Amino acid sequence: MSGDDGREASMKDGLLERVRTFVHAEVLPRTDHLDSLPEAPTRESARLHEAGLANWWIPAAYGGQGVPLVDSVDIVSELAYGDAGFAFGSFLSILGTTMLQLCGDDELVREPLERLARDGGVCAILASEEEAGSELARISTTFRRDGDRLVLEGDKYFSTNADAAGLLLVVARDAEDAADFRVLLVPRDTPGVEIVKRWDMVGMRGSATYRVRLQDCSVPAAHTLRGNGLRNLEMGLNASRILIASTAIGVSRRVRDLCMEYAAVKQVKGARLADNAVFAGKLGQIEMLIDVMRHQCRAAAAEFDRYLSGAEPASALYRTGTLRSALAAKMYCGQAGWQVATTGSEMFGGLGYTHDHPVGKLVRDLRYVGLVEGGDDVVRDLLYTRFVVPAGKRR
Repeated sequence: MSGDDGREASMKDGLLERVRTFVHAEVLPRTDHLDSLPEAPTRESARLHEAGLANWWIPAAYGGQGVPLVDSVDIVSELAYGDAGFAFGSFLSILGTTMLQLCGDDELVREPLERLARDGGVCAILASEEEAGSELARISTTFRRDGDRLVLEGDKYFSTNADAAGLLLVVARDAEDAADFRVLLVPRDTPGVEIVKRWDMVGMRGSATYRVRLQDCSVPAAHTLRGNGLRNLEMGLNASRILIASTAIGVSRRVRDLCMEYAAVKQVKGARLADNAVFAGKLGQIEMLIDVMRHQCRAAAAEFDRYLSGAEPASALYRTGTLRSALAAKMYCGQAGWQVATTGSEMFGGLGYTHDHPVGKLVRDLRYVGLVEGGDDVVRDLLYTRFVVPAGKRR
């Protein structure tokens, strides 16, 4: 795989090489299965845990490996090289664990974080809703007080890993104060949690995303994270958006390698496609985009890591909220990756638009980067309102 050698050098204990070996042994041979909407959790997820690679980012204080986000960029790239849906399901818990780590009291969050580090598994976020879309301030899911308990009511539209999760983190508003948003911890087996349906996704079919209903769902009032729930969510989204962007790197690398394999045998005007100057120019462009995507993601991840290693990471990130670098990484990688997918599929002609060639799946998978956790128009608006509008006029 050209251009990828030596990247694991900064990772302790050869972790990246172990991930790469796992992907080639356990994921790439089963991409057709992973693209068939497999039952969750998948066999591959169990094997990831058995290999000691699941939830690699959880801090050592909770029994995890504590891999920084900057190195997680390359781990996710490797996982996505095998299957982007599998990668997404494998890392998305970082959104929840980041909120737990930064916004939860130790007696509340230690057990679930230690369990995720010890046993593998996933946690899930229930935030988006049909009517609210990306305007989470319009969500209608509520909680009401009943003695020392909180009772949840509402429907959540897209929640990845919800059925397999041991813990759900639900974003809801106070039924008596519409401006009071909170994140509540709800064990998956709590009465009143109903999986309404699993979405039949166009791409990313190796992950599992659900519609979930909460009816008379009661949890202890202490199962609440500190601070405003929407701000809590912003803090966690920084990490997950950077890793979502990183999947575009892995998918793009796979597109590049498929193109190189094809060019070695494809004849154009009596010569190998690999010797064609137009093909060389296109692959050079793809390599440039891959390199810039990786550097953008690692720069954003390094900024996030600096917050986490600071004296008061929770308060610093709570004040900051959304990082510009995380937004830029996600939007750039979605657009650059789509260019790679488009160029790659065109090289295969009609075959590139079929289910008979892997590049068709890669095109479907890559599209999600520009859609999930804020589509490009949502990200543009955030960049404008948070970082372009003069500070005194920002909302």
